[in-house]
Amino acid sequence: MKVILLSDVEDLGKKYEVKEVKDGHARNFLIPNGLAKPATKQALKWLDDQKEVIEKEAEEDLKKTQELASNLDGLEVNIAMKIGEEGQFFESVNTQKISEKLKEMGFEVKKSEITLEKPIKELGEFPVKINLEHNLEAEIRLLVSEEKQ
Repeated sequence: MKVILLSDVEDLGKKYEVKEVKDGHARNFLIPNGLAKPATKQALKWLDDQKEVIEKEAEEDLKKTQELASNLDGLEVNIAMKIGEEGQFFESVNTQKISEKLKEMGFEVKKSEITLEKPIKELGEFPVKINLEHNLEAEIRLLVSEEKQ
């Protein structure tokens, strides 16, 4: 029996693939659990429509990500930190702080997309790589300065 997978099924295939499976497996497991539906003419037409929608969404997502990457590349991000009398930092600059600062500036960047070898605990200027979806990269300049009381 030919079925259209409605979600990824281990050892069988990925979402929206058409697969030939045993009748019993389809009727007793895949279809009742909402993992697949029979590949009728109407269902195959629905599948083509779904693939077009997914392609359009992927193209739009790629354009948005490219725009974000070009806007971020070379951007200066200034983070002011509290520093003790002897120059010691009370807390370090980490991916969370950078992500929050970028969000304040209007850029949606997840902390998991920010590459930082180790948390920054000193004043200065640091290059920070941002790895976005679709294998796009951007590099920002992080300026760590002393917070004025």
